[in-house]
Order: sequence, then structure tokens, then C-alpha cells
Amino acid sequence: MKDKKKSDGAHEAMLAEGQAPQIVTQNKESRKQDEYEALQSFLRSISSTATLPPYVKGETYSSTKGVFNQCLITCAVLVLAAGGGHPIGFSAVALPQLRIENSTMRIDEEMGSWIASIHSAATPLGSMLSGPIMEAIGRKRTLQSCTLPLIVGWIIIGTSTHHALLLLGRIVCGFAVGIMAAPSQVYLGEISEPRLRGLLIGTPFVAYSLGVLYVYALGGQLPWRTVALLSMVLPALAFVALCLSPESPTWLARRGRFHEAMAAMARLRGDPDTAQRELHELISAREKEKARGEEKIKFLATVIRAPVLKPLLLINAFNLLQILSGSYVVIFYAVDIVNDAGGSLKPTMAANATALVRLAMTVLACVLLLRVTRRALVLISGAGTAICTLSLAFVLFRGQGSGITPPALILGYVAFNTLGFFLLPGLMIGELLPTKVRGLCGGYIFCLFNSVLFGFTKLYPLMKNSIGIAGVFGLFGVSSSLATIVLFLLLPETKGKSLLQIEQYYQRSNILWISRKKPQAVTQRV
Repeated sequence: MKDKKKSDGAHEAMLAEGQAPQIVTQNKESRKQDEYEALQSFLRSISSTATLPPYVKGETYSSTKGVFNQCLITCAVLVLAAGGGHPIGFSAVALPQLRIENSTMRIDEEMGSWIASIHSAATPLGSMLSGPIMEAIGRKRTLQSCTLPLIVGWIIIGTSTHHALLLLGRIVCGFAVGIMAAPSQVYLGEISEPRLRGLLIGTPFVAYSLGVLYVYALGGQLPWRTVALLSMVLPALAFVALCLSPESPTWLARRGRFHEAMAAMARLRGDPDTAQRELHELISAREKEKARGEEKIKFLATVIRAPVLKPLLLINAFNLLQILSGSYVVIFYAVDIVNDAGGSLKPTMAANATALVRLAMTVLACVLLLRVTRRALVLISGAGTAICTLSLAFVLFRGQGSGITPPALILGYVAFNTLGFFLLPGLMIGELLPTKVRGLCGGYIFCLFNSVLFGFTKLYPLMKNSIGIAGVFGLFGVSSSLATIVLFLLLPETKGKSLLQIEQYYQRSNILWISRKKPQAVTQRV
């Protein structure tokens, strides 16, 4: 007993003298050493298959099983994206019913405008938080986490007995949609192979449009409360589907979880050798960052470095010009815009036609991304958008349009704008941003994008009254032209390039794409 007490006393003395922290420090150093040795062992185990680049044009990249797994995981994200489209379409369904509802929930025009717009006001907050969240817990878990507020928001809306509760539900849904925007693009960009990346990143826009149409279809047959409660189905299904999906191998590798990253990559590529080569590239890039001391640089200091700042400025400049080109204003004010432009078609019929054209062109764009270069697609989109809007502005300057010309030009504008401009922001975030800051910057980009979009949408009626509908389309045309010029000068071609190759492009002293410095050709040894 005395020996035991003596031992206990000695232990207490060690704690008092601060010797325990030394043991903790030694344990931390030991863990770092173990991680280093595990990394070296892991790299040695795959060195025999890591001598080739992840992708060579013309090479079969993933097996059929790998492609199937990538498409299957994308479907889980698509279900969630469709659920994210529900809140956008819901206001169009609920407002007409609420105006005639014989209850305390009946609304006037002022309350109706708040119900329609409050969703967009809440979206930037979710976008701002999505970056830190996805860096902390991963891309997949962030997407799963946004399903909970989305479901809660629909429950609040469906059971609301007062306007304040209805607005609260709209805010919660808008917050959830803001969270999911950036992670969905980043996640799909990191799990997909170069050949399929454009298609897979573009498909959420198709699902988003289908989600809006789904709510429209339900709203034509059912009360708005029932529509709200049925809107919980897709987010719940998405949560279950994402449980069966792997985390992003890029995020796992940067967290030092190499064996989990290898398992995820092997599942996504379907071929162990291909998975090992690509993972070797990811780990090598991470170790080079550590060797250069870049891993310890703070976020703000990282952002102002040229390899990050150049794509960041390009993305934000294009996002601003895209909003000013009217891509989303035409969605929010479709009936009013068609009515103001005039023509022989009924405004509601023409507005519905714009929705169908947008859906069809989104599908077409996703298919074309497999065959056509990114630059060709967006330049055609920008030129077509500018021609249609400037032509319509010219027609309207001469007086209100008549005949089929105004609605035809509006449909042409929607078609060309959707073909490239509508999909490009998500594609740029998934491809152009460096791995280290892709999560955080993606969230902040969507935050800024949604904030500007909300302000521009709210100011549209005032702008129309000030400069007229002809002036509005003139602004759309000038913005489209400027966006096309900016993309022609600065946008790099990313089709068929791995994310690492795109990152290396921005590490060189490139500013203009047409005067870029090309890397020296490397002879491949067999």
C-alpha cells in the first residue's frame, strides 16, 4: 500500500511539474513521424504505377465500372440539386393560392413580394458558411448536412399558421440552398475524371430546372401546404444516397487519410493502377506544398498569391457580367419581360416556352461538353446572347415590338445564354480554383454571386422604369459582349486536363490565354 501511495504521489508530482505535457509533445512528434513513415511506405507501394500522368489524351482513363460509379454518385448529388430547385418554384405556386385563400394566411402584393424574394436574401449566408464547413468536415458531409435545414424549412412552411412562420421557412430553405451550391460543384469536380468532368458538373443545372418544373406540376393539382410537405421527399432521398457515396479523394489526401483516399479513388476509377497514379499526383503536390512552406500560409495570404488570384478574379468578373447580362432576371420576371417586349405570343405561353428552352439547352450543353472545347462553347454562347439582346434592344428602341420577332429573340437569347453562360460559373469553380482553396473560395464566390444577384433582382423594376425595357436589353447586350471578350482573353481551355494540370497552368506566368507560355514537352518513357 505504501509503495502504491508513493507511486501515486510521484505521478502527482510529475503532473505538477509539467512533465505530462512533455509526454504529449513527444506523442505528437511520434505521431508525425509515424505519419511520415506511413506516407513514404504508401508512396513506395504505388511508385511502380505512378510513372505516367493521370491522363493522356486518347487513353482509356477509367474502367466501365469506374464510369458507372462516378455517374451513380453524381445521381445522388442530382437528387439533392433537384430538391434545391423546389424553393425557387414554390413561390410561383403558393402566391396565387395565398391571394385567394380565405384564412389568416391571405396575402397582399407587399407580403407576396417578400415571400418570393426572402429566399434569395438568405442564400448568401449559407454560401458564405459552406466554404469553412466543407473544408472542416468534407464535401460529402457538407451536402448531407444541408438536407436537414431544407427539410426543417419545408416543415415550417407546410405547417405555418402565420406569415412570419412562412417567411421563416423560406429563410431556412434559402440558407440550405446556399450551403449546397459550392460543395456540389466542388465534389463533382473532384470525383470525376477529366473526360467526364464537364458533363458531371453541368448536370446539377438540369436537375435544378427539373426541380422547379416538379413543383410547378404539383402546384397545378395540389394545395400549397401539400406541395411544401412533398418537397421534403427528395432531400431525404439525397441524404440516404450520399451515405452510400465516398468522400472526395482530394479532400481525404489533403487531410493525410491516404488509405481512405486510395479506397475512394479505386472505387471512382474502377482500376487500381489508374487510382494509384492519380492519388500519387495528389499526394506529391501536397508534399511539394509542404516543402515550399505553403501549407502554413494563412488563407488571406494564399488568396492574394498569383496562382489563386488570377482564377479568382476571372470567376468573379464573369459572375458579375453574367448577372448583368440578365441570366437570372429573365427567370424571375419572365412573364413581365415578355409582356413588356410585346409580340404576338401570350406572355404566359412565351414564359413557359423560355423554361422549356432553358431545360433543353442545359441538357444539350452537358452533352456538348463531352465533344466541344469549353472555350468554343462559351464564346458561341456569349456571341449569340449579345446578338439577340442587342437586336431586341434595337427593335424596342423603335417602339414596342410586334409579331413574332420579340418573343423569338427572347427565346434565342435564353437558348444561347443557357448553352454556356448559365453553366460556366459552376464549371469554373470546380475546375479553375486550386485544390487548397477550392472549398473556401467556392463558398465565398457563391456568397458574393447571390448577394449581387439579390440586389440586381430587387432593383430590376426601378431600372426598367428608369431606362425602359429597350435600355434593359441594351444593358444585357453590352454585358454579354464584355463577358465574351473577357472569356476570350483569359479563360484557359480545361477540356481533357486533370485538375493538377489546370493548377499548374496558373502557376506559370500566364495572364492572356492567347499569349500563354506552354510547358516544355516531356518525353514519356515506357
